Amino acid sequence: MSIYSVNFLSRELGLHTKVNVILPTGRPMKAEKKPKCKYQVLWLLHGGSDDENDFVLNTNIARYADENCIAVVIPEDHDAFYTDGFIANHGRYFTYTTEELVRMCRSIFPLSEKREDNFVAGNSMGSGGAMKCAMLHPELYGAALMLSGSGMRMHREEDKWVAPFLKKIMNGEDVSDYPKIENPKEDVQMAIPIYEILKKGTENLPKMFFTCGDEDEWVLPDVRLALEYYKFMGLDYFYEEVPGYKHEWDFWDMQLRKALKEWLPLRHAPIYEGEEEA
Repeated sequence: MSIYSVNFLSRELGLHTKVNVILPTGRPMKAEKKPKCKYQVLWLLHGGSDDENDFVLNTNIARYADENCIAVVIPEDHDAFYTDGFIANHGRYFTYTTEELVRMCRSIFPLSEKREDNFVAGNSMGSGGAMKCAMLHPELYGAALMLSGSGMRMHREEDKWVAPFLKKIMNGEDVSDYPKIENPKEDVQMAIPIYEILKKGTENLPKMFFTCGDEDEWVLPDVRLALEYYKFMGLDYFYEEVPGYKHEWDFWDMQLRKALKEWLPLRHAPIYEGEEEA
C-alpha cells in the first residue's frame, strides 16, 4: 500500500487542513488490461479528540485497504462533529467532508465516482458524521458503517431530549412540540432530520451497518435504542454486538477488518478502464 499525507488550504474551513489517503498497491495488474484503473473508496471519519492519523496509528487499516483493494480517505475534523458551524468562527465541516474533500481527492487520486463504489464509515464521534453523510447525501454512498455509535447523540447533558423524542415516536405520541431544524448540516444530534428523512421512505438510502461492543457503557444504550427506533421506521440495517469489547481501538480494528472482508459490497479488485460503464 501507499499512504499520502495531503495538507491543503480549504475554502470551506478557512484554514489549512490535513487528510491521509491510502491507496492499494499490492495487487498485480492484469497483463491483458491497461494499467489505468480506479478504486472503490472508504471515506473514514475519526472519533473525538483524534485526527487523520489515529486510524493509521491504531489500526491495520492500511493493510486491510491493500488486502481488499480499496482506497481509504481519512480527513481531519478538529472535533467539529462533521457539522457546519459547530466551531465558532470556523468553517463548514459537513460541507467540506461531503463536497470539497470529495472534489479535491478525486482530482488527484484514482477514485471511482460511482455511488456503489463509495462507502462512508466512522468510529464514535465519526459514526455520527458517517450517519449524517449517508442520510443527507445518500446519492454519494452505497453503504455506511457506524462503529460504536447510533448515528445521533444522546448521552451528553444537552442531548437528553433525544431519547424521549424517539420513544414518543415509537409510542405513537405527538412530537410536534419539538423544534424544526432549518439546516440539518448544522445539527449535531440529527434526531429530527433523521426522523423527517425516514418519514419520507427508506428506499433511496444506503445500506447501514452498525456494530458495538457489549461492554461499551459510553454508547451501547444509545445504540440499542436508536436501532429499535430505526427498525420501527423501516430502515434497512445490519447490526452486530460483540461480547467483551468496550469503546476501544482493538474493537474498531477488528470490525473494520470484518466490514471490509464480509459486510461492505466490495469488488476486491481494481476497476479498469471501461469496466465502470459495463
